[in-house]
Amino acid sequence: MDLFETVKQWFWYDWIMLMFRLIGSTSLMITTVNFHADITLPLWALIFWQIIAFSVPWLCLLLNYKYYLLTEIIFSGGLILYLTSLFPEAYLAFLPSAFLIAVNSAHKSYRWSGPVTILLIPTLIKVLSHQSDYLIMMIHIGLVYAIGFAFHLLVVNHRQSEVIREQNTVLEQYLSQIERITLAEERNRLSKDLHDTVGHSYTSIIMGLETLRPELSMEAGEQKLDSLLNLARKGIDEVRGYLHQLESPQETLPLLHSLQQLGEEFQAHAKVSVRFRTFGEEYPLPKQAKMAFFRCLQESLTNAVRHGQSTEITVSLQFEQRHIRLEVQDNGIGTEKWQDGFGLNAMKERAMNLQGQVSVYTKHGEGTLVTCTLPRQVELSDEVIRLLIVDDQPFIRESLRTILEGHRDLQVVGLAEDGEQAIELCEQCQPQLVLMDLDLPHMDGISASKKIKQTWPHIRILILTTFQDTEQALEVLRSGADGYLLKSIEPRELAENIRLVYRGGTLIDQEMSHKLFEKLEMDKNETELLKPKTTENYDLTPREIEILQLVSKGLRYKTIASKLYLSDGTVRNYASTAYLKLGVRNREEAIQKALEAGFLS
Repeated sequence: MDLFETVKQWFWYDWIMLMFRLIGSTSLMITTVNFHADITLPLWALIFWQIIAFSVPWLCLLLNYKYYLLTEIIFSGGLILYLTSLFPEAYLAFLPSAFLIAVNSAHKSYRWSGPVTILLIPTLIKVLSHQSDYLIMMIHIGLVYAIGFAFHLLVVNHRQSEVIREQNTVLEQYLSQIERITLAEERNRLSKDLHDTVGHSYTSIIMGLETLRPELSMEAGEQKLDSLLNLARKGIDEVRGYLHQLESPQETLPLLHSLQQLGEEFQAHAKVSVRFRTFGEEYPLPKQAKMAFFRCLQESLTNAVRHGQSTEITVSLQFEQRHIRLEVQDNGIGTEKWQDGFGLNAMKERAMNLQGQVSVYTKHGEGTLVTCTLPRQVELSDEVIRLLIVDDQPFIRESLRTILEGHRDLQVVGLAEDGEQAIELCEQCQPQLVLMDLDLPHMDGISASKKIKQTWPHIRILILTTFQDTEQALEVLRSGADGYLLKSIEPRELAENIRLVYRGGTLIDQEMSHKLFEKLEMDKNETELLKPKTTENYDLTPREIEILQLVSKGLRYKTIASKLYLSDGTVRNYASTAYLKLGVRNREEAIQKALEAGFLS
């Protein structure tokens, strides 16, 4: 940091000390010129000495307070000792220096700067100038030192108050965002509960009443049935109206607008510069994706100020054909050893639930880059997904068909009540995705999934069941199924997950995924004792290996990005993911691990 940047960060007390120093040095210089006839040294030499006594300690103060104290005592003290040998009253010129020494005696340096200033220098002055008023001189210097130390305490208190005020500002902003997120999630939870209970009940009533119509022969019975149906439909419309009213204003805003609003509020409260960049044309997103990006930006901004001490933050939002990426780059201090906290774990969990990922790149002196990437999940305007629903309960089959056919891009082409019928309908209807229950008569869902995948590998299979059995879930996934969800899922999320699986994604219910990961980790600890890892164990992609090879050659990320025609943030994202898979913290460890594993030649 240069001198100009340092001066720009000064507070009022820094300017007071500079003015105090200027006034004292200027007064001494004028007095020296007036009495130069009685001075033994040449005038130019004495003026030069005074300039050094003024400038050198002040420059040292910008580096370290200990250097300042030593140079102030040596240069200013030496000058006063010389002048008092000629003029005993010249000790008064040392008073500004005594004040500044006390002000800048940080930590416990006052234990030695005080005795040197109050006792040693007056003693030397008495010896050299035969000063008769030694006690008065020591009292004057001691009193000025005490005033300077009191001013020092005032400065320390002011600095601590500024730090507390800044932290309180960030904390208030963080609490405000937490309150907003909590309200939004509570609205979301309540809307789900209403939708899954009251809405589901109304749907069941309507479907049940419709099935009674053929059994009613009298006109009065049909009129009564129509009246009940109208009442039920009116009730479900009212429920939907309440659900829309429960949506928070944040959820109704476009993603870019809500993120910019968050950045502007944070910039106003935390006193940092937040700059936005957008790439691509914005398109609608589900509210779960909006909330994930909102939460990711909120946590990244807070961490950048609280832990990274950043002053400038750049937020980039990229809308691409198949995914959306949010990058938050700060100019903070960074860190060599990054540890995921509660907030970052929550960000990663949100992204994982939407089949996305969050990565963090940080290095000491280079700031921090947080990247959140989510796949695009919207209705397909140019194609329709053909669905086959397999469930042994007729009511569940009909309910799912009613719910899913409310979406333009979803079409139910068949209903099956067991595994054997599901295989027959796959041949007849050629569905693109099968919603499969597990507990089926004649042939269960696992066996049916295996046969469907063997015969029609292109058909995507999404298990939709009631049970949370980890052994069963692992067997299902090994059989070739592309997803595992619970029937308690909210209908809108079901439609979005169907689109995701149809595009090639793999999906596992959040609660089930935690159980599966715990089981797999336990199995891994039991079976893999000291087994050396290979490329298959690390599960690195070809692109990640390519970037590791370029990193091993000493190339910087910007050079790699230019060479591969990628953005700098994308290369950092690939590198961070590779480091995570290898279980390393930096490029040196990654190169060593890659050499041991045989990735690098």
